[in-house]
Amino acid sequence: MTTGPSTYFRPEHAAGLDDRTRELVRRRERALGGAYRLFYREPVEFVRGRGTKLYTADGVEYLDAYNNVPSVGHAHPRVTEAIATQAALVNTHTRYLHTAVVDYAERLLATLPPAIGHVMLTCTGSEANDLALKVARDATGRTGAIVTRYAYHGVTLAAGALSPSLVGARDVEPWVRLVPPPHPDPVAFIEGVRTAIAELDGAGCGVAALFVDTIFASDGVIPGDFLAPVVDLVHAAGGMFIADEVQAGFGRLGHGIWGFERHGIVPDAVTFGKPAGNGMPIAGFAAMDAVIDGFGARQRYFNTFGGTPVSVAAANAVLDVLVDEDLIGNAARTGDLLATGLREIARESSVIGDVRAAGLYLGIDIVDADGLPDEARALDIVNGMRERRVLLAASGERNHTLKVRPPLPFDAADAERFTTALAETIAATDS
Repeated sequence: MTTGPSTYFRPEHAAGLDDRTRELVRRRERALGGAYRLFYREPVEFVRGRGTKLYTADGVEYLDAYNNVPSVGHAHPRVTEAIATQAALVNTHTRYLHTAVVDYAERLLATLPPAIGHVMLTCTGSEANDLALKVARDATGRTGAIVTRYAYHGVTLAAGALSPSLVGARDVEPWVRLVPPPHPDPVAFIEGVRTAIAELDGAGCGVAALFVDTIFASDGVIPGDFLAPVVDLVHAAGGMFIADEVQAGFGRLGHGIWGFERHGIVPDAVTFGKPAGNGMPIAGFAAMDAVIDGFGARQRYFNTFGGTPVSVAAANAVLDVLVDEDLIGNAARTGDLLATGLREIARESSVIGDVRAAGLYLGIDIVDADGLPDEARALDIVNGMRERRVLLAASGERNHTLKVRPPLPFDAADAERFTTALAETIAATDS
């Protein structure tokens, strides 16, 4: 885990805040406690949003280049109308029949490979990955899990154990093995999985599952098509491959609904979350029929708020908007445009070491004069962009990668605004 400077607000930053903001921060800390974090050295309060923009109480507009939860845009009218209409009718759990819940499950499964035939709904991606581990252990009779070295898969007790970026590499559970991410060395990734399998077998755990966020967001955003060899290794060891699509899914990568598709593989299971409901809490776990049928024969599953009619109304509207507004195509076009602009900046500035992009998910490495990761400057840039009314964050094991993942309606004008602000911010950090 990073121990250097942070993009988060710290108490020493309070002196620079206006009186109202300082008091609101004080009240928040007293009421919510120290585990919560605020973005930026100067926190910002938003009261409304629309499309790719967020607005403060006094009407100041910010360009949102970070929040992938409102995937089809903040306060999309079709999604908000669907939520309001259903909320005015009924909202209960999945132990009662409801046509829209079944419709959504069928629509979602139609976007997945035919081998994946069942879906179980949750509220969050953390719950989905927690459930995935439980089902994988049931299906394989093994307990071990493999994740990348700086992965994030959630905050529950089990999903947190799969999240070294959250708990720290030294504090993962004995049944977890960490492997290098596939960038910059895909071979090290493959050999790491091979070694992890041997270690888990030697420890008597065996491999229940390899979990991979298919854009490797917390490892620094790594596009590519390098998963097939490690999936083969895991299958040969009797384990499952679980594609974590919580960040990569629903068209963000600009080539279909799911991130795993670019790898030419069929996962044993898929987890999804954040963008599914455009801000409403809906997520889930989808898997091959035999996996879930076997689990269902031995255990019950129930989630009070997983797949409620209101959340499903939002999720169905998201699927409609993705198609009707060609947002996957827009992610490809605007993502290419944005990546081109960023690479032009990189040619003029030694501050940018690499730009990696897949649709509207981009990672921009910030480096020092020797080409080494420069966390302090990356965080200065994040805060400098906030001063220029553009939102983004930092990621990666060295916390030096700017993570860009805007709402999918992000357009050419937004891309130009982003690159202009970034060039200005980099120049300002040089002075």
